[in-house]
Amino acid sequence: MTALTCAVALKLVEAILADGRARGFAPLTAAVLDAGGHVVALARDDGSSLLRPQIATGKAWGVLGMGFGGRELAQRAARMPAFFTAAIELADGKMVPVPGGVLIRDADGRILGSVGVSGDTSDNDEICAVAALEALGFKADTGA
Repeated sequence: MTALTCAVALKLVEAILADGRARGFAPLTAAVLDAGGHVVALARDDGSSLLRPQIATGKAWGVLGMGFGGRELAQRAARMPAFFTAAIELADGKMVPVPGGVLIRDADGRILGSVGVSGDTSDNDEICAVAALEALGFKADTGA
């Protein structure tokens, strides 16, 4: 897969939510952003709590803005809290530096966009994002 179209983004969010249900995870919310940081698709599973769309979008926006996956983002935030406090302020609060934010790369490694998933543990959120991306032929960059 080489393009992140609206139709593909919708398939991604549906695959993420279905994977979470199949694994018995808490209700998930998934956001797909294009390379410019614009929301292409966002879906919340039945029962997903109120702030999940903002958290999912913040996970996706943070990895896209920094250029590396959520695991690396979380590690750097732990090592450099003052920098990340400033970065989150500069991002108008839209950056959530934890796992569950995954860069979408094509076969050549180019960043096409990002996915953010929220609702269960950050590790479980990431599992669903990676599974959906790989099922649709993308490379998932978690920052691991």
